Amino acid sequence: MNELAFYALAGAPKSPRDLIEEVQLGEALGFGSVFISERFNIKEAATLSGAVGAVTQEIGIATAATNHNTRHPMVTAAFAKTMDKLTGGRFSLGLGRGIAALFDAYGIPRIKTAEMEDFAGLMRTVWDGEVVLGHDGPAGKYPLLAMGAEYASTIPLSLAAFADNSLRLGGRVFDAVVLHTYFTDETTARCVATVKRAAEEAGRDPASVRVWSCFATVGDHLPEPLRLKKTVGRMATYLQGYGDLMVKTNHWDREVLAGFRKDEVVRSIGGAIDSMATAEQLEHIATLIPGEWLAPAATGSSERCAQKIQAQFDLGCDGVIMHGASPQELAPIVAAYRARRSIGRFDHLAANPAG
Repeated sequence: MNELAFYALAGAPKSPRDLIEEVQLGEALGFGSVFISERFNIKEAATLSGAVGAVTQEIGIATAATNHNTRHPMVTAAFAKTMDKLTGGRFSLGLGRGIAALFDAYGIPRIKTAEMEDFAGLMRTVWDGEVVLGHDGPAGKYPLLAMGAEYASTIPLSLAAFADNSLRLGGRVFDAVVLHTYFTDETTARCVATVKRAAEEAGRDPASVRVWSCFATVGDHLPEPLRLKKTVGRMATYLQGYGDLMVKTNHWDREVLAGFRKDEVVRSIGGAIDSMATAEQLEHIATLIPGEWLAPAATGSSERCAQKIQAQFDLGCDGVIMHGASPQELAPIVAAYRARRSIGRFDHLAANPAG
């Protein structure tokens, strides 16, 4: 089912070795792709990507996302090329803008839209076996970038996009766009339209740019404390990191965000709420977040989750990433979706999530 995907190592895993069992089960369940997020701890994207490629046979693989400015371009180009050859073309290099506050803390320059566009061009040139000489552009100055014509192959590029500039860049230059979690239906439809319109304006076939809904999927077969962590905890963490952007994008009430930030319990948690908050703290935080903010998700029975996932395609999405849960946790929802899946509707989709 190439229209379905999941995120590996959802949340804060205890060990990266959990990835191996996850992706093998995900492949057995019929997921078309696995997306690999990156954190600067035990979720380094290149290592995880190689592990997935080594223990799977068919499933598509994408980073969603790594950042272009945390490695030299030739290191990233070699990483992607190695993955491409290792997996027989199942890999897509997925880039993103990153979290500004985290970049500031680590002394990493903030990423501009023009840099990602320039970098995409560099990658494609190098992967095509061509030589880059004396490059001086938004992505940096490089006297020479090349790996040799004998390694030439096409590697699809994905972009994790949020605001309009990134969405338009995705449609203009990239092969797939991954939306953010907890987008309302109106926001999702608007984002899809922005991507497709940008592709058309750039002279591309809009259908050639795959748009993935990143859809929180937390069925009620999971224990309530875990569901609270995966819904309220995750949303609260987003509001911690980039609440202004979430509120602006979804046209939500800024006063609610202000109240969330002023709350003593929220302020007392010295890190990501979804990984550090106690059950009691999450129960309190749940009173600060409106129900409509948590509504854009697949929750409830497995059948209801399957219906909600299917509705994402009606908003224009080409694929749905079941976000926030492991394949084992998603198994009954996948079974319910398979039972109601539209026969033939997704036959044109490649295993590569940006293919």
